[in-house]
Amino acid sequence: MMEILKVISLLLDYPQQAVMDAGQELADAVDQCRLISPEQRQALLALIRELTAMDLMDAQERYLGLFNRGRYLSLLLFEHVHGESRDRGQAMVDLLAQYETDGFALQSRELPDYIPLYLEYLATREQLVARAGLADVQHLLALLAARLEEQGSSYAACFQALLQLAGSNPVEAVAQVRELVAGEPCDTSLEALDAEWEEEAVTFMAGDASSCGLNPSADGHKAREETAVPLHWVGFDPVRQAANKL
Repeated sequence: MMEILKVISLLLDYPQQAVMDAGQELADAVDQCRLISPEQRQALLALIRELTAMDLMDAQERYLGLFNRGRYLSLLLFEHVHGESRDRGQAMVDLLAQYETDGFALQSRELPDYIPLYLEYLATREQLVARAGLADVQHLLALLAARLEEQGSSYAACFQALLQLAGSNPVEAVAQVRELVAGEPCDTSLEALDAEWEEEAVTFMAGDASSCGLNPSADGHKAREETAVPLHWVGFDPVRQAANKL
């Protein structure tokens, strides 16, 4: 499960040349994964082919147009739950504490609820714990999968695969929210973005707000007592492999 979570994390992150150059390594990892169905593997492989065939700047522009245009397709988990309220601050603090407890060292400036980062964290856990961590947010995974399908984006394959890894049927999970998504406004105009920025700023040290239940250890406490491993495991790191070829 470690490898497929890492692959999806890389695919959902901002496109970098090293990752695009590692398309064959990514495809091989997906093709060898038996934790997701052949249909889900084919959908991920199609995304890899599509992404690696693009010019880097085009891929980055498309990515920003999808994921950096407001909350609709935000890759920040708590933004879908708390928006910019103070509740989000305490949820951040709780998740950071979880990372620290498990020996997961943040090596980037991304917020802790950034989905690619959260997937990297889950990839350092045992399979039972990783599944529980995905199950904790499966309602958000289904929502993002449905919204990406509505946009006709091949990135939906990432969230469909995550739903299957969480133990859900991705078709059924997405179907449950599709009607809601179909009736949603999708305003990515500059005016809408300005309105979001005018809302109350998040305070990460907020008082007594809850963490919205995101707790990767909820269903696998004993399994999480294993020794934490580094951020990148030995034997599979497409970014490093690609960089070594340069």
